Amino acid sequence: MAEPSPRAPYDEEVNETLPPCPECSSDMSYEMGALLVCPLCGHEWTAESVAVDEPAQDAVITDAFGTVLADHDSVTIIKDLKIKGSSNVIKVGTKVRGIRLRQGVGDHDIECRIEGVSMQLKSGVVKKA
Repeated sequence: MAEPSPRAPYDEEVNETLPPCPECSSDMSYEMGALLVCPLCGHEWTAESVAVDEPAQDAVITDAFGTVLADHDSVTIIKDLKIKGSSNVIKVGTKVRGIRLRQGVGDHDIECRIEGVSMQLKSGVVKKA
């Protein structure tokens, strides 16, 4: 009988059915006992918690006034926003074109570029233009 390889636990095929990280959306998650772990952000969660959260992924993203937003919409900022790590401020009335909606990445559900800087916004601080 052949002896098992010392690398036997590591020679298994990678499981492609694991869900992405709910925090950072990385697809590099792995199992550690009963938990799923993301090596990028360190977030740990259970498979059951992902199954409970999945219906929320289909949630509709609305602006501050309840208007439904879609990818590539144009929006206007409705309140001054301080840029984290900078002394700059995004003024009220700044128009943002070509937004991208991101669900399941915390409470910042809009990705956009303002003044050449890529950032994420909360849908509660914009109105559809």
